[in-house]
Amino acid sequence: MSLTFCNVHLTGQPQRVVYVSGALMKDLKLSGKKSVRLRLGGELFPATLKPIKKTGNHLYLTSGVHKKMKIPNAGGIHLRSQDGEVQIGPLIGILSDGPITSATNPFGSRTGFIKQLLRYGSKKSYIFAFTPKNIHWENETVHGYFLNEAGRFIRKTVPLPDVVYNRLPSRRAETTTPINQLRERFIRRKIPFFNWSFFNKADIYRLLDRDPVASRHVPESIMNPTPEQIKELLHSHSLIYYKPNNGSLGHGIYRLSYIAKSGYYARYRKGNKNALLRFSSFGSLMRTLQVRHGSALRGYVAQQGIRLIEIDGCPIDFRFHMHKNGKNQWVVVGIGAKKSGKGSVTTHLKNGGSLLTPEQALSRAFGARGEEVLRHAKSAAISLAEAIESQQQHLIGELGFDIGIDKEEKIWMFEANAKPGRSIFKHPSLRSEGKASVEHILEHCLYLSKFRRREGS
Repeated sequence: MSLTFCNVHLTGQPQRVVYVSGALMKDLKLSGKKSVRLRLGGELFPATLKPIKKTGNHLYLTSGVHKKMKIPNAGGIHLRSQDGEVQIGPLIGILSDGPITSATNPFGSRTGFIKQLLRYGSKKSYIFAFTPKNIHWENETVHGYFLNEAGRFIRKTVPLPDVVYNRLPSRRAETTTPINQLRERFIRRKIPFFNWSFFNKADIYRLLDRDPVASRHVPESIMNPTPEQIKELLHSHSLIYYKPNNGSLGHGIYRLSYIAKSGYYARYRKGNKNALLRFSSFGSLMRTLQVRHGSALRGYVAQQGIRLIEIDGCPIDFRFHMHKNGKNQWVVVGIGAKKSGKGSVTTHLKNGGSLLTPEQALSRAFGARGEEVLRHAKSAAISLAEAIESQQQHLIGELGFDIGIDKEEKIWMFEANAKPGRSIFKHPSLRSEGKASVEHILEHCLYLSKFRRREGS
């Protein structure tokens, strides 16, 4: 296999001819051949091959070739040559969803992020975004959204992509039969598809419990606990979190505490405010929760509370944004330190939290030891990512961890997110990490589509 980068030119000639510069003929090991098989995504096309005298790596595709193959545009692109076949690409698809009628904002709140991916990705690939409704399985094409030079979306029909980055936003939609069928169709065609779906908290806690290294970083957790189990956990740790198994953004979370001779306390979010209730008995606490949530409590998890490091009396936890890189290795790309608002159950920014850099937070909590604590936390995050991936049947290329550090410097993982939000990258000190995150997504797409050299190849 050989990989090279070249300039693709699209001509108006009607013949089915491919003109290749001398240097590129040599790189692709096509010297002396009269024809070539070209591939773009799922489209394979034979064409007549003709060398031309031109310096540099140039590929000229006549209209009889590029229109049939649905080549999106001219410009710099990779070529992958193997077994007499030359693949142009990669063709990368970003799967999402959004408003049906909006031409300028087709992916809702994710449009800005998707534009960023398309802007950077177009320098080294053919990259487009699409929704499930844009796929035409009968002829294996996608009517996707590309970005033109003016930064506006334009629609083009292309073959099925070489790799799919899944950013479908709805946990509920991902469990539907059409989306399950969509994913399986890509897999049957051997098209790498990452990230497969949102995580279920209970599944993550169970699989990490099997790993002796990773399990040290997970607080004691009980799925669908009985009231007796909740009471025992609460009396054992004095502080627990009671949260929905499939929840997000801190919705429905209770911070339960027990103080001897004082009673039981439940702290939670009510509308746009933080609320605190005191109960004289455990029974009255549970009755209140059952009235508020009913059968939904069967989908809750009770988890040991950790006394986190604090700044100004407010707990701090950390969002670790993890990526697979171009060598298929897990790396920490961005870290945001989240300081909770006064009286808040969680550190979510929408609930009154604020964002700091990890260096700012850890230097205030640990002084000169802050850098070493951060190194230990990064190492733990990589171990956790590797443990989760080893237990997954499908591809993962991105993870978000909510990680806490206690006053004894122990690292705790509270949540693992398969499709982490990107709010930490809005901090002025983390914008370069936001750019690096986009670059890692694209590099991993190159790796999965085999447009990145692999070790030993």
